[in-house]
Amino acid sequence: MNTVSADSSLSRETIDVSKGRSASERFGLVLGNPPPLVLDEFRGGTRLTQRWKHGAVHYRKPSRPDHVIMTYYGAGDHEMVVSAGAGDTQRITSRARPGTITIIPSGHEARWDIAGSIEVSHVYLTQARLQNCADILAKGQRVELLDRVGFEDLATARIMELLCDEAKIDEPSARLFVEQAIDLLCIQLLRKHAAVTIPAIRPPAGLAPWQVKRVTTYMLEHASESLTLDELAGVIHLSRFHFCTAFRLATGKTPHEWLVIQRIGMARKLLEDGALNITDVALAVGYGTPSAFTAAFRKIVGCTPTDFRRRL
Repeated sequence: MNTVSADSSLSRETIDVSKGRSASERFGLVLGNPPPLVLDEFRGGTRLTQRWKHGAVHYRKPSRPDHVIMTYYGAGDHEMVVSAGAGDTQRITSRARPGTITIIPSGHEARWDIAGSIEVSHVYLTQARLQNCADILAKGQRVELLDRVGFEDLATARIMELLCDEAKIDEPSARLFVEQAIDLLCIQLLRKHAAVTIPAIRPPAGLAPWQVKRVTTYMLEHASESLTLDELAGVIHLSRFHFCTAFRLATGKTPHEWLVIQRIGMARKLLEDGALNITDVALAVGYGTPSAFTAAFRKIVGCTPTDFRRRL
């Protein structure tokens, strides 16, 4: 885990240099060390960080083109003061602690004062990704996120924690999980932290049996590949939002959970062939490492692949 100095400030010269840089690069200029970004870039240019620590902060954050969502970890908490408006007369005081989030909307500028070292994770969310969700849920209304500082929201904080943990896993289903979790984060931001009205809509019906069968067949035929939510939804010509809801109504499972079940079911059949070793079976059903395969197999079957083979 990367750490930064215990105290940092930002000069006017550094602010000028930071123009045109990404959100993570700007934080790096401020704190002396960039946040540890997850290597993958997700749909719409969304980026995630790992958990990281930084020290006390006293500086004015310039406006940025993307939205920055933060959550906090650890047992302690520290006071945060955000000052905005002419002469920094508008002040918000809160605490950075687990179960809370901070939102820096696109285009917002303010002075931040944070006392002490804190552990955080960030999501750098593009307006395009958030607006894509609003186009479906809010009938295309322009999204404007609200400023939040140490705002208590256990659900959003938990989604952020899941994103941070799952994004580090090197297996195809993990990326599918992360993409769905980012969509879930967007929905939660629209519901709780945006100046937008989401109209009441009739819940969509579940998939027809033939649609579930077609998606399942596609999963089995491409079990060794990295499958995306958009790709699965495209099999039956639906948007990913409608697909996720309708799929769960029809099966009681998310597409990710269903994909894992299909892969493990295929693995059980392959394990009956004594000529294939565990690594070969893992690769054939889309797992990059035997350890990831074993963990998924044990969760579904209740034993390891080796133990399963012994019982045949």
